Amino acid sequence: MDGGTPDDSQRGFFGRPLFNDPSARALRHVGVIDVGSNSVRMVIFDGAARSPAYFFNEKVLCGLGRGLTATGRLNPEGRARALATMKRFALLARGMNLSNLTIVATAAIREAEDGPEFAAEVAQATGLEMLVINGAEEARLSAQGVLTGWPGAAGLVCDIGGSSMELAEIGDGEVHRCVTSPLGPFRLQQVEGGKKGLRRHINQVLRDLCGEIGDHHDALYLVGGSWRALARLDMHRRNYPLLVLHEYEMTPKSVRRTMDWLKEHDPERLRAQTGMSVERMALVPLAVQVLRQLLHVFRPKRIHISGYGIREGILYDQMPEELRRRDPLIEACRFAEHQNARLPGFGRKLYDFLLPLWRSAPERRLRIIKAACLLHDVNWRTHPDYRADACFDTATRANLGGLNHDERVFLSLALMYRYKTNGMTPRMQRVSELLEEDERRAAQILGRALRFGAMFSMDGPENGGELRLFPKKKVLELVLNPDTSDLFTEVAEARFAALARLLKAETKVRVARRRAMVQPDAQA
Repeated sequence: MDGGTPDDSQRGFFGRPLFNDPSARALRHVGVIDVGSNSVRMVIFDGAARSPAYFFNEKVLCGLGRGLTATGRLNPEGRARALATMKRFALLARGMNLSNLTIVATAAIREAEDGPEFAAEVAQATGLEMLVINGAEEARLSAQGVLTGWPGAAGLVCDIGGSSMELAEIGDGEVHRCVTSPLGPFRLQQVEGGKKGLRRHINQVLRDLCGEIGDHHDALYLVGGSWRALARLDMHRRNYPLLVLHEYEMTPKSVRRTMDWLKEHDPERLRAQTGMSVERMALVPLAVQVLRQLLHVFRPKRIHISGYGIREGILYDQMPEELRRRDPLIEACRFAEHQNARLPGFGRKLYDFLLPLWRSAPERRLRIIKAACLLHDVNWRTHPDYRADACFDTATRANLGGLNHDERVFLSLALMYRYKTNGMTPRMQRVSELLEEDERRAAQILGRALRFGAMFSMDGPENGGELRLFPKKKVLELVLNPDTSDLFTEVAEARFAALARLLKAETKVRVARRRAMVQPDAQA
């Protein structure tokens, strides 16, 4: 995600909290049911609305669109499974007292001749009314889902479902051109002419789409279960240690290598090794064919996997503009601090106290430091022996948007070093190696700074003193407040010295002069 803008202080970095605003609270327990060609899923969002957490998330691979091209009708078995799933979801929604539930249906329902009949059957059985959207609207909502996680995303969004594939152009926080195509795996199964015929068909459709949406897109954002499955296989080939699909980045060269690698390995064995479903693995070869031609026609330089899509896009649709402008990472961290920290609000004080150490840091780094300050204490209830591990897991495994993998690892290491002075478990070591050595050291410095600042004063480190760093002189100075200078005893001194050693600086500690009291004017 792009760095902040000059007015970020009003947008949630440390401006007015927005998750308790009525406009944001109205988005608590927002429900979405997505009736797709391959799967039917219900998601209930909660937490900080700008960075949604999943209160409930359930999916059934019904296969409504399987065989649609040949018959023109919904798959009978898939229809029965989807109806049973919708009945369950309706009861669950009532059990959760949802007042905000949106049901969208995509390609299979809009194109099948019995789609309206099925929608009516669902309505009669459950009371749930489906909104059947067209391809352009599906593309727009998927692209908004990407913007939910990447406010600064710019490029081409590609959402592949069972019966269709949508493309949308995004940039400057907006969705621009949107197009749809029949390149879903279920339809591709019906293309005649063998592998050559399939390749020609895909290539021709993509070239037509390219004429509509342009080919100048450096970044390609992939949305959909088939793309996520391919990314998981790419991770498996690379023995990649951080199994978080959202914001996983691949290069065209890497993904081509994975697609070639798949030809040489048994799909069933790979499926078992990666925990993939049989239904999902069966669609991967067709997704591979589409992606090969996508790379050939559009020539992106970077490929990103999005865990967010149409469901998050529907939530984004309901957000007020002020909420959309917030940084999803900082909003999520502020919410976590509010819910779990011993002293909510301390994170901002800690950030202000430590800021002199990073006066020249770019905004992209500062937002990670802000996140670390907000999260530094959210695992305090964990047993002390495991607190560093819990902090590491908070960052590496939490559902956080606006955070690429390098930033996620940096944040996890900083939080670990907030509690752990040396040594890493083998798992931590493997994940940490995703960063260059200088970045690992920078994360350690941040962790040591958090360790010192967090314990210096319980009501706020600024009440104990002021930090000053002189890089050229290699001096780290602490100016103590005269009324609270007794805070700086051996424990604080040891942690301050440890921070200075990492900074390769000498320590200087002094007590500030008391301000002279102004005598009142005798004639006033």
